[in-house]
Order: sequence, then structure tokens, then C-alpha cells
Amino acid sequence: MPVHVRSSLMPVDARTLADWHFRAGAIDRLLPPWEEVEVLQRPGAMVDGAVARFRMRKAGLWIEWVARHHDVEPGRGFSDTQERGPFRRWTHRHSFLPRDEGTSMLEDHVDYDVPGGVLGRALAGGMVKRDLERMFAWRHARTRHDLAHHARFPGERLRVAVSGTGGMVGGAFLPFLSTGGHDVRRIVRGSADHARGDVAWDAKGNAFDAAALEGLDAVVHLAGAGIADSKWTPERKRVIRDSRVLPTHALARTLAGLRAKPRVLVCASAIGWYGDRPASEPVDEASSRGHGYLADVCEAWERAADPARDAGIRVVHVRIGVVLSARGGALAKLLTPFRMGLGGPVGCGKQGMSWIDLDDLLGVLRFAMSADVHGPLNAVAPAACSNRDFGRALGRVLGRPAVAPLPAAAVKAMFGEMGERLLLDGAYVRPTVLERLGFRWALGDLEHAFRFETGAPA
Repeated sequence: MPVHVRSSLMPVDARTLADWHFRAGAIDRLLPPWEEVEVLQRPGAMVDGAVARFRMRKAGLWIEWVARHHDVEPGRGFSDTQERGPFRRWTHRHSFLPRDEGTSMLEDHVDYDVPGGVLGRALAGGMVKRDLERMFAWRHARTRHDLAHHARFPGERLRVAVSGTGGMVGGAFLPFLSTGGHDVRRIVRGSADHARGDVAWDAKGNAFDAAALEGLDAVVHLAGAGIADSKWTPERKRVIRDSRVLPTHALARTLAGLRAKPRVLVCASAIGWYGDRPASEPVDEASSRGHGYLADVCEAWERAADPARDAGIRVVHVRIGVVLSARGGALAKLLTPFRMGLGGPVGCGKQGMSWIDLDDLLGVLRFAMSADVHGPLNAVAPAACSNRDFGRALGRVLGRPAVAPLPAAAVKAMFGEMGERLLLDGAYVRPTVLERLGFRWALGDLEHAFRFETGAPA
């Protein structure tokens, strides 16, 4: 019967590796971004008999998968067996094996079979084997990324509140923190689930539950309306600005008035601060503000945190670049046209693309919580590139040409000012502060990041 085994060396001891897998959020961190999967039931505490339920989409059909955990050995491993799902048989053993001091071995051993017996294995066995190799290679890489980012601050367990958890970044940051051992609570609009520690946010009045924010170590503010969700009408531009500036100012004032203030407020910002800059004018945190609507919004957004800064709270403005994730954002929108061979340079193709993989952005946010840093912090990879080179790299990874241009006139006609600012403008942004402080990117190479996000082979 078929068996799949994958072993990888991890940069932490076996107990730390096991703890990561046993904590809430591990399931979410281990779902590949190219898979359509909905978690219906999480196992809760990792004990014998705990059940996980998923709904996944395969070949256009939704399939339910129910797995029951057993042979749970804290610090060493656990197993799960499919009770309902697409396989004829599936038992998966997760093992966390000690190696040299400070390292361990992650081993996944899957005993499985496909429906249909010999015929089923002949027809689908090869495809299933490739899918398992792809999935577990990705899962081991994701585990290694997260553990390495957390290992920068070993043993540190923080009480953290996070806003914007309904978005791509905030939604990923919650399980990233919880698997790292932190006590995380959401800042949520409207009614809050106080039993799980939610912090209420009255979005209409921009009022936050001050009592629920007392005694935290860190607050990470990621909320803001999407800048690429629709054309920039005057009303939409007002929403984009107000959804950033007004809540940030209200939150900063609330934190400033607490008896037990957090040590740090980490606020999202954007590289739109720098405006449109040519390749001959690279920028970093010491550069002057650019011109235009986005630069104006970013300046007001960062100044809105002044009440917290004036109260002695360390404030970090994480200026985020183009975030790469197959689950959303720019990359998710590009995958379909590029896979169809319709990708290529936008406009002249010379505009800067300062990007960062989502896994590394989560690491930067975690880094900002504890490192000796304040003020602006550029969350970008070390190697910005042109729009043309960005497209070429994606084309190579997908095995498709990337020569179909999108003229500037078409961008302006289809998307108006939003298209001009987001697609035709650009900047070559350097992460000078992160480099000086020794931050280590897991996915600092563009093609490597694309392969990780899409599961494409190296």
C-alpha cells in the first residue's frame, strides 16, 4: 500500500517543534495557499479523540474530510486517521524527533490508499503522490519559516491585541502568534466575544474598550479599507483615508490614557509614503516623503499615532510593500492571467516593485514587537525589482511567457487614478533598518517566494 514520508531538519529543539504543532492555529498555518479549504471544526486541545473537520474543493466539488486524533504523546508526536473523506485509507503520524542541541527533525509518515483498488491506484496514484510531495514540502517550509521568526526572541510570551484580523495579513497574523505561544486577542468591530478576550471597537464612533486593552504587552493595528477594492471616486478616497487615520488616532489616544500601557504599538503603514520614484532614486526610512494622494494618506496615518508616542509608548510604523500570497492581494490576481500566458509588463515596465512574502511580513510584525526599533520600518524584501522583471520571474515559475504588455492607456481607461497610482507608479524601497538590525528573510528571493506561494517545483 502507498506510503508517503517526509523528514526535515528544524531550527529548534523537539519540544519547541512539538509545542508549535500542539497549539491553536497550527491547522491554519499548515493549509497550502493554493488549496480551497474551509476549516469547519478545529480539534481544540490536542488529546486522544479530538476531531478536525474540513471542507475542501477538488475538481469543482466540495468534499468533507473528518479526521480523529489518537496516539497523542506531548512533546513527541500524534496521529490522525481519516473517518470520512476522499481517501480509502489515511493515517498520518506527526513525529518530532530530537537531534543535535537546538535542532530537531520533523517527520510526517502517511499510510494511505485511494479508492478503486488497483485500478484507482493506476489512474490516480501518480497524481496523488505528486500532490502529497508538493503539500508536505510546503508545510515543512512554512513550519521552518515560522519557527525561525519566533526563535529570534526565544521564550518570550506576550499578551497582544490585533486589529484588522478579517484581512489577509491580520487573519494570518493571529495563528502565527498563537502557534508561537503568545496570548492573542482580536480587536473587533461591533460586539465582542469577551469569553475569548476580544476587544470591542465601535467603528462608527471610533471608540475602543479601554478596560480590555489594559495590561497588554503589544498592540498591532492593521485595520484599513482595501485600496484596490474599487475605483477611486472622491467618496472611496475619503473612506480609504478615514479608515486609517481616524481609528489609528482614536486607538492611540485610548492607549495613551491607560494605567497599564502596552510597551509598543505596531501600526501598519505603506511604502506609498515614498510616492513614485525612479530606479535611480532608491529610498529607505531616512528618505523624504513623496508626493500625491497615497503619500498624503500615509503621512496622516503615521501622525495619527502621535498621542501614543507622546505618552511614552514605543511606536513602529511598518511601511508594507507589495505582499505576496496566493490567497489574496496582487499575486492572487495575477496568477490566472499569467497561467493563461497573458501576463507581461504594465506600462513601461520600469516602475519599481518593492515586495515581501506574507510569511516574512508576519516575521517583520513580530520583530517590530520586540526589537529595539521605533518610527518607520520598511517591510520589503532586500531585492526590489522592476515591474517587467517581476512579471518575468512569475512567468518562469509558472512555465509561461510574460510578454503580453498592458499599456498605460488601458490601465488609465480601466482603473482610473487607482490604476495609475497602484500599477504605473512605483519605488525601489530598501529595508535599511531591518538589515541593520539583522532581520533574516525566509523568502528574500523573488522566484523562491513565487515557488513557495504556488507550490511550483524548484
